[in-house]
Amino acid sequence: MSEPRSILVTGGNRGIGRAIAEAFVELGDKVAVTTRNGGAPDGTLDVRCDITDPDAVEAAFAQVEEAHGPVEVLVANAGITKDTLLLRMSEDDWASVIDTNLTGSYRLAKRASKGMLRLKRGRIVFVSSVVGLLGSAGQVNYAASKSGLVGMARSIARELGSRSITANVVAPGFVETDMTGVLTDDQKAAIKTQVPLGRYAAPEEVAAAVTWLAGDGAAYVTGAVIPVDGGLGMGH
Repeated sequence: MSEPRSILVTGGNRGIGRAIAEAFVELGDKVAVTTRNGGAPDGTLDVRCDITDPDAVEAAFAQVEEAHGPVEVLVANAGITKDTLLLRMSEDDWASVIDTNLTGSYRLAKRASKGMLRLKRGRIVFVSSVVGLLGSAGQVNYAASKSGLVGMARSIARELGSRSITANVVAPGFVETDMTGVLTDDQKAAIKTQVPLGRYAAPEEVAAAVTWLAGDGAAYVTGAVIPVDGGLGMGH
């Protein structure tokens, strides 16, 4: 077992983020989790942080660095949806989703990379979505924010690669979480017919891709988009 690493997972109190945090805890790493209202998993440092507030992000990193040392692996997972058709989408529906999902991830990556540059190593993983590549009616704001993460990761990969810092994207498809729990049984059945594997993912299956990207075996993988979508988005 190598030395425990300092890991930061945003939005880690439920769903995919929680599964990711728990997977790193199982590996023996020092895991900090940002939440807006608490409820981080056992064995993690629960850091209250609203990633739309630059001062809160700075304070969160200070807290993590004090407890665990500089962040070696950042998993930018926190995200929200405000789904509605384009013509009904308000300025706030657009701005709040972009500010959380895309700008929030930029703030995190920028702050994390400072410490990683000093360490001359690091792993940044953005949690995107199949929707960012495939599109989805009623999700113009969400899809734009999630596809934006791909361009951001690939630019960071080019900027920071010479310092042994990788930046990658995981693009989950439909996952059994609170976010998909609101769908009706008919909607869920219809979605499953589009997925070659014929089922939803477990959050742990997304976490497995994230821990792989953060591990030694993925040292030469950067600027990649790893789909964990049961084949839904093939060719994108």
